[in-house]
Amino acid sequence: MPTSVVTGAAGFIGSHLVEALLHRGESVIGIDQFNDYYDPALKRQNIADAVQHANFELIEADIQTLDWSALLAEADVLYHQAAQAGVRSSWGAGFRTYTEQNVNATQILLEAAKDSKRLQRFVFASSSSVYGNAEAMPTSETLCPRPVSPYGITKLAAEQLCGLYHQNFEVPVCSLRYFTVYGPRQRPDMGFHKFFRAVLDNQPITIYGDGQQTRDFTYVSDAIAANLAAATRPEAVGAIVNIGGGSRVVLAEVIDTMAQIVDQPIQRRHIERAIGDARHTSADISKAQDKLGYQPQIKLLEGLQNEWEWIRSR
Repeated sequence: MPTSVVTGAAGFIGSHLVEALLHRGESVIGIDQFNDYYDPALKRQNIADAVQHANFELIEADIQTLDWSALLAEADVLYHQAAQAGVRSSWGAGFRTYTEQNVNATQILLEAAKDSKRLQRFVFASSSSVYGNAEAMPTSETLCPRPVSPYGITKLAAEQLCGLYHQNFEVPVCSLRYFTVYGPRQRPDMGFHKFFRAVLDNQPITIYGDGQQTRDFTYVSDAIAANLAAATRPEAVGAIVNIGGGSRVVLAEVIDTMAQIVDQPIQRRHIERAIGDARHTSADISKAQDKLGYQPQIKLLEGLQNEWEWIRSR
């Protein structure tokens, strides 16, 4: 039975990944420190079903405190999903947390991975934030990254470390640059979750700037499919790959779609543009199609409906 290790196992994407791996018949070790960036109780709900599974082991700990040599001695694949998330929180005094959790923790994992005799793949969760205000749309992986937030800087630094360990020690890494992942279990600080929650509370939603910014939205099950492919396809080793939803959408139009789903007008409150937010994102996914056989399956309307049903059910 293959064994996978998932960091950030109780998070939004990590918990979906754990369930997919268990469904495939794998043995899974999940690592999560349950920090208070958002309510840890929500993370425990995310992972509640997996905890009952005979092939799942949950370790509650900070990545930097564990004996990774021992953990990776039993692992075939390491999915590194853990990170200190959030663009807007990465400024100021909080930046040290981002360097600790996103850069230092990744380096610790890479050091252990280079000495592992069993590890077949190291899949790293990167971010479209590394591009910043990209000069070309859709954006390909060949474009020079220019992050516009401290968060983006730390994700790029971790990604670069992955590249160094691949080049120098042949660590079998693959870095996935996620473009705005959404769906059930989405973090409560993320846009769609906040918007739907505001509707339930009969409150206006807050929009940073004029609402004409665009995003490439990726449904969570598509992100999971990309991870599973990155773990198994030989051509993924050493690659940096965009993972997007396949279309670029104006935020104001997304909110119109959400209003149709909830069957009521959505009140909007515009505030000043957030420093560190890219104006536009759009993924060129041709490399993902070539290297991973990736093809997004869930369109935005269906994905939003799924997230709305999840939030309403809670």
